[in-house]
Formats: sequence, structure tokens, C-alpha cells
Amino acid sequence: MALSITGLRALVAVSRAGSITAAAEQMSFTPSALSQQLAKLEQEGGCPLLVRTASGAHPTEAGRVLLRHAERVLGELRDAEEAVRTAAGRQPQHLSVGTFASAGKTLLPEALAAFRRVNPGVRLSLLDLEPPRGYDLVTSRDLDLLVTHRYPGGSLPAAPGLRRELLLTDPLLVVLPPEHPLADRPAVSFADLADEEWISGEPGVHNRVCLETVAAQTGVPVRTAYETHDYEVTLALIAAGIGVALVPSTALRHTASPAFAARPLRGLSLAREIYIVHRRRPPRLAADLLGILQRFAGELSRELPVRGKGDEAPPDGLPGSPLGPAV
Repeated sequence: MALSITGLRALVAVSRAGSITAAAEQMSFTPSALSQQLAKLEQEGGCPLLVRTASGAHPTEAGRVLLRHAERVLGELRDAEEAVRTAAGRQPQHLSVGTFASAGKTLLPEALAAFRRVNPGVRLSLLDLEPPRGYDLVTSRDLDLLVTHRYPGGSLPAAPGLRRELLLTDPLLVVLPPEHPLADRPAVSFADLADEEWISGEPGVHNRVCLETVAAQTGVPVRTAYETHDYEVTLALIAAGIGVALVPSTALRHTASPAFAARPLRGLSLAREIYIVHRRRPPRLAADLLGILQRFAGELSRELPVRGKGDEAPPDGLPGSPLGPAV
């Protein structure tokens, strides 16, 4: 018996929402009707696909296998629907993009504005996703493009059926309070920061993993005294004289925080890598925005400190000057 498309949609929705009730609301089903679709899919597949508990539902091992196929099937269906509309002379009018917070602030606004100038009738949607989330949404075509990242010490998830292209290498700088004794140096060694109070994300968050990786590699212990994933909060604390942090260069641009000092780490070449993820044959609108993003990323990369130049200060006027970020 063939697997039903409605059942596959239901499986994907429940896996993402974490419960039948939440998925039913998203799909405009009643929980009872959605449960019937899932039961039918399990009958068609010949095995249980979900573990149902009082707190929600999650896929079984067989369910996870089918889920990966279901996402690709749904993506191919959306591709087919779009191809038919295009052949009938009806051009797509919607583009959806996923991004993490700091890229959504520094890279996407100008690129989306440039895209809209040449595609004024296209409806845009932007979804805030903390990496590594979002790959499944590109596979199923719920997203056309995903902007994501990898920090030192981290790894990239598998991306079967997708293309992942490096968009920007974003140098990491150590950010210090403006009156810090090390603030007047052109570069700072990690050993110089051994007694500092660090600001970083909670354990397991990308920048925390990066910080702990550097500490392990250099043999210099670190103490994370303040935990936040928000770079605006981080910079405000530092400007007030509280703590130090590793911050991507792009996160220092156009910030509303007061002055701080940002310096490269001597002898260390640290950068987060920003990637763009899309299907192997992106639709025209996605390809248009991809080209714009690549152009803007290229322009931005020429303004950032050079990765690996750990004995040089960032040039005047760039993020990281002793007076804070350029606006």
C-alpha cells in the first residue's frame, strides 16, 4: 500500500511540533483527525512511527527514517507544484528565508531590501532559527534559503540532498571594557586573560563550545561568570566594565552599545563560518537572493579584520577600534 501524502505531512508536523495537539493546530486539523492520519500511516508502513507520551510525541527509529524521506518527498512536491505554475505562466510570489539572529541584523536587511527593489511583488518571510536548526525545513521547501553558521570547536550537520556554500568568514575578536589594562594593546594573548570573568552562552551553545575549545588547546582555564546568548547584552555588560567575551566581528557592527575595545587574539586564527544552505536546484527567486547575499557578503568581508592577523589591531574605523564599532 502506498504511503499517503497527508500522513507524511502529519508525521513531519508532529516531529517538529513535539505533540499531536500542537501539530493539529498548525495544520488546521482536530487532534482526533490528525491521530487518524498518523494511525493510517503506521498501518501503511507496517510499524509504529511515533512514541506517544503524556508530554507529547516523538518518532521511533523507523519514524526517524521515514521522516527524512518524508521531508524530501514534500520538498519535491513543492518543486513540482512550482514548476507547473511556472509552465502555466504564473511566477512564484513568495520567498522564505531562515537565519540566526546576528546575521538577521547585519547581513539580511540590506540584502532583502536589494532583492525587493528588483522583485517588488514578492512576499518575503523571515524565520529566526538558532543553528543547527533549519536544514529539515530547506529539505521540505518550507524554507527556500537558510543562513547558518559554525563556530570553532563545532561541527556541521549532514545535509543530504542540499548544497551548503561558505558565505562569509567572520573573525572572532576578544572584546574588553574600554578602560581595561589590555585595551591599548594591538592584540591580546589568551594567557593574558586567564584571570578574567568571561561572558558566553550556556554550556553547549556555540560560542561557549568555542571558548572552551580554545581554553583546552591553550591550557589556559576560563571562568564563565555571565551566561547570555545575546551579543547586545554581552556588549552592554562589557561597556559597563563587566567581563570579557569572544564576539564575531559582524556582531560589532551597528550596535547600540557604548564604547568597548575589540582586539584579535595573538597567535590564534579564530572565526565563525557563515553558510548559505539551499536545495541543489534553487528556484529562481532563491537564486536571485543567493546572488545578492553573496555580493553583500563579499563586500562585508573586505571591511572585516583579516583572519589570522593576530598581531595587528583592526584598522581605524572598523569594528574593534578602541572607540567602539563604526556606525
